[in-house]
Amino acid sequence: MIKPQTMQYTSFKQIELDLKRLSLERQILVEELKAQKHQVAEDLKPYNWVSWAYKLARKYGALLVIKKLFK
Repeated sequence: MIKPQTMQYTSFKQIELDLKRLSLERQILVEELKAQKHQVAEDLKPYNWVSWAYKLARKYGALLVIKKLFK
């Protein structure tokens, strides 16, 4: 957890600027979470699993062919 900074403000303008900065930081983090959620959803789609399995099978098949060639 992030520790809050202890700061003594000398004006309301400083407080408003700090609140605005914190609000923008929060919005950025929310958007980053949305992007991560979208990426996870894309990674879990069946097409991606089939593609991954196909690549793995192709590599395994190539290894078997190479192994048979050198026996």
